Amino acid sequence: MILDGKKTSEMLMKRLSKEVKAIPDVITLTLILVGNDPASLVYVNNKRKACEEVGINVDFHHLDEKATQKEVLKIIDEANKNEKINGILVQLPLPSHLDENIIINAIDPKKDVDGLTLANQGKLFMGLDCIQPATPKGIMTLLQYHFIEISGKNVVVVGRSKLVGKPMAMMMLQKNATVTIAHSKTVNLKEVTKRADILVVAVGKPNFITADMVKKDATVIDVGINKVEGKLVGDVNFNEVKDLASYITPVPKGVGPMTIYSLLENIVYAYKLQHKN
Repeated sequence: MILDGKKTSEMLMKRLSKEVKAIPDVITLTLILVGNDPASLVYVNNKRKACEEVGINVDFHHLDEKATQKEVLKIIDEANKNEKINGILVQLPLPSHLDENIIINAIDPKKDVDGLTLANQGKLFMGLDCIQPATPKGIMTLLQYHFIEISGKNVVVVGRSKLVGKPMAMMMLQKNATVTIAHSKTVNLKEVTKRADILVVAVGKPNFITADMVKKDATVIDVGINKVEGKLVGDVNFNEVKDLASYITPVPKGVGPMTIYSLLENIVYAYKLQHKN
């Protein structure tokens, strides 16, 4: 069965839109883009469009490729202090002359809608309430929406980034899965992935996972977005694996729309955190 992230997110967005309309204040996101990376421009436009769709206001700052760290930190500092700004998002990756860690951790954890500050990542590790990174959160929502059992299952996450791999493993552990994190240095990767009841792949290599690496009736979640000959393809060879898996996400229209939905959910959650009496 195809896990259609686009259809699922559209249904959930309608619900979120009603919630936003019921809030008396205007919810506002400060969105910072440095430079003109083509993929980042696409992602930023998608985020702005989705915010508009549910009624979230976007305070957009598009800085030059050569913008200094001081300039970026000044925008973050002003947004941190402004009570009317509820969320802050810095589009990654940043140009190499900027220090991503310093910039991300300058964001007030209560406004960190990407869930990437040390405070939110640490809380996630401890199993405490926090703002969770949007992609793994979107994957969990998609699985739960389709009643896919996680507890007691063998989950293999291929990829160890702080955006997807590591937080994904933590969230799966919290749902009582047995979790293995595999990566480019894993020996006998095929043997590891074949044990997975749920296989999450985020390595950024087109068609990397082939049929011989997947257990029959596994649930396969493909986080990859790669351009091959002008077409978008995932990290999983979809045509090879689709008849073997019991559930599989397509690329596009799989994890991507769920990530955007989760980001919007995080912005609303951040607003609520700031308005707790």
